Amino acid sequence: MSTRTETEGIDLDDPKLSKFDIVREGARQEDIEIVHYEPQFPVPGTKAERRLVRTVALFFLVTGLAATAFLAVYIWWPWEWKPGTGADKVFTPLLGLSLGIALLCVGFGILTWGKKLLPKEVSIQDRHEGPLDERQNKIVGNTITYMADELGVKRRPLLGISLLAGLAPVGAVAAAPLIGGLIQQPHKNNQMFTTGWHPNKDGLIRLTRQDGTPIRPEDVSPGGQMTVFPGIEDGVSNKHADSPTLLIHLRQEDADTARAANDRVGKDAFMWGNYIAFSKICTHAGCPASLYEQQTNRLLCPCHQSTFLITDNARPVFGPANRRLPQLPLTVDEEGFFVAKSDFTEAVGPDFWERP
Repeated sequence: MSTRTETEGIDLDDPKLSKFDIVREGARQEDIEIVHYEPQFPVPGTKAERRLVRTVALFFLVTGLAATAFLAVYIWWPWEWKPGTGADKVFTPLLGLSLGIALLCVGFGILTWGKKLLPKEVSIQDRHEGPLDERQNKIVGNTITYMADELGVKRRPLLGISLLAGLAPVGAVAAAPLIGGLIQQPHKNNQMFTTGWHPNKDGLIRLTRQDGTPIRPEDVSPGGQMTVFPGIEDGVSNKHADSPTLLIHLRQEDADTARAANDRVGKDAFMWGNYIAFSKICTHAGCPASLYEQQTNRLLCPCHQSTFLITDNARPVFGPANRRLPQLPLTVDEEGFFVAKSDFTEAVGPDFWERP
């Protein structure tokens, strides 16, 4: 292997010195020996090379088009469910298809570029110690410039243009959900903060059984509990899968403890009498937290054993969940049936970026 001593006399300004000689010298300054170097196209500009350049450029351009399609669907496609339109049924598939094509094409483009256009090289590097001096830095700088040329962007401008046109929309795709969430007010009524309990044109939503019948306070005995659903059309269906709620009739002592806990966090008006209601959607992974232990007032999620203390604002006391279950504000209407005073005031479901 050549050493630095053998090459310290090299003249970087010698016009007879090829770029590859500078690269080889730069590598040696870093204790790297290039033992094999083979350009894919010894003669630049051949038909085969131009054909490969066009192929790579096509991959990147398709990437840009697919990513742009993703943005168009994400921003303007009517994702909301509207009877008879079916628009909501293709929203997610279109996002998946466009993003999949974009990622697939950028991958094929980079692989084709690397395997078919870049030179084949085998190098051996010894461990290097100590900083480089000024002359070595100059050689390494020339090496970096040469390697940039070898990537082909400088003498193959189509690659650079297509790469920029393809990756810029992909970057916009990555930023779109974050930017969209910051532009839109987080507490504005939207799919993340609106469930089937949101008041509609008919007023407050009644709590109902699975068969749709409304519930009176006397229907739940002290210490008992009942899964309730919003009394609206499709309230029990998957359309409102974020709405199942556990209604609990606490014993007097437990109700006093829960009311004091509510008061500490400004939710003193969420209970009605000794009744309290919490979302059944676990804040860890979205499983149904459905196993209620009335003696300890703990609610267990069977998926990963997250446990919530009902008398302390459904605070997680065990397991991976780290956010309490959202509480549903309760009252009774003039006919004596339970209704939700409002929707949940916190996001329902798995851990949410805005909440601790």
